[in-house]
Amino acid sequence: MQPSVPGAVAAQRAHPPRPSLGPAAAFAITIGIVVGAGIFRTPSLVAGASSSGTMVLMAWLAGGALSIVGALCYAELATTYPQAGGDYAYLRRAYGARLAFLYAWARLTVIQTGSIVLLAYVIGDYMQQLYDLGAWSSSIYAAATVIVLTALNWWGVRQGTAVQNALTAVEIAGVLLIIVAGLLFAPVAATTRIESGADGSSLGLVLVFVLLTYGGWNEAVYITAEVRDARRWMPRILILSLIAIAALYLLVNLAYLRVLGLDGMAASDAVAADVARAAFGSTGSTLMSAIVVAAALTSANATMITGARSVYAVGRDFPALGFIGRWDQRRGTPRAAMLAQGGLSLLLVGLAATALDGFRTAVEYTAPVFWLFFLLVGVSLFVLRRRDPERPRPFRVPLYPALPLLFCATSACLLYSSLAYTGMGALVGVGVLALGGVLLLFLEPSTRTQESP
Repeated sequence: MQPSVPGAVAAQRAHPPRPSLGPAAAFAITIGIVVGAGIFRTPSLVAGASSSGTMVLMAWLAGGALSIVGALCYAELATTYPQAGGDYAYLRRAYGARLAFLYAWARLTVIQTGSIVLLAYVIGDYMQQLYDLGAWSSSIYAAATVIVLTALNWWGVRQGTAVQNALTAVEIAGVLLIIVAGLLFAPVAATTRIESGADGSSLGLVLVFVLLTYGGWNEAVYITAEVRDARRWMPRILILSLIAIAALYLLVNLAYLRVLGLDGMAASDAVAADVARAAFGSTGSTLMSAIVVAAALTSANATMITGARSVYAVGRDFPALGFIGRWDQRRGTPRAAMLAQGGLSLLLVGLAATALDGFRTAVEYTAPVFWLFFLLVGVSLFVLRRRDPERPRPFRVPLYPALPLLFCATSACLLYSSLAYTGMGALVGVGVLALGGVLLLFLEPSTRTQESP
């Protein structure tokens, strides 16, 4: 029985998201989120914490394998409950609306919004090298990025995904350029050794950086309700995209190692630009800067598409927040949620403009909260199998329960590592999450039961 709710919210419930996206668009969104600016920045951090080139390559291979294990778990959840909201919907079913709200709050204030702003500043920093606008150049470009991408996705899902497809093509072309340049054209490094004192004890830190760069594949589940024939395609989209990404990451790191060596990678702040410069000179470096901008735009756009879906989902379940739970049927997008996300992102851009903030600080801020909820989603697979045993499951995780247990154990280890190797940034992120707990004292969830389309 449906509770009495404001008319606008009741109306949007009568018109859920329509399956308007094909598999290619969903595949592009997944690739676009994962293969972002990270692959052009984190390899130097991985190299600095590694004892050999072999350790670097094995870490990227292990990261791909662990991500595929996680994708198998998500494929079961996504095909069993193919609805807008993704992780939020699974957490709500397993633990109730209040914990699910905390997750949605974390996405809005820490995980998604912080990622959007980080990517916007990557764009700003590289655009400043291409065309300097003055002292506030990076902040101006960052704010413009948020405004333009929010407007495109507010206008409609077709406009957002069309931009996504185009940017993803440019991004993958850039990664392939680095692979070709590094393996075929650039001279080989004089040495591939590093005297850093790094050893196997740093594996936890290495995997934090590696899995950060693989991160985002789970975002595809937020558009499950909008994918045509989702029960058939979502497992393939998740698994095949990660196999393709793992192959690209291994090849691009092999190119970095061949051209720069492990010591050169660790010392570089822009490994992709350095490889392009070694192969093609200053023109190659400039071209690489433009490609990094395209890569960050791709990830920021895809993050906006999926992030607004979780904001929309929480608006459905908390009547007091019903204004963000409206779905525009004609445009095929949660317009109010998109505006809320864009407005908060702009606020964070303004705050970042007055403070010194870097890539590593963003990792500290987001990682503990991210891995906490990743662990809870993994546990929810066991909870929902036990609680809902009769529900049809078009896809089941192979080797159950071994693979889901591996996924949960990995998430728990990375939660520990993200706290053990970080400082004040982690405390701030946890503090913002705690603020969401305070808000729950004033919000009452609806008592409706979510059902799949």
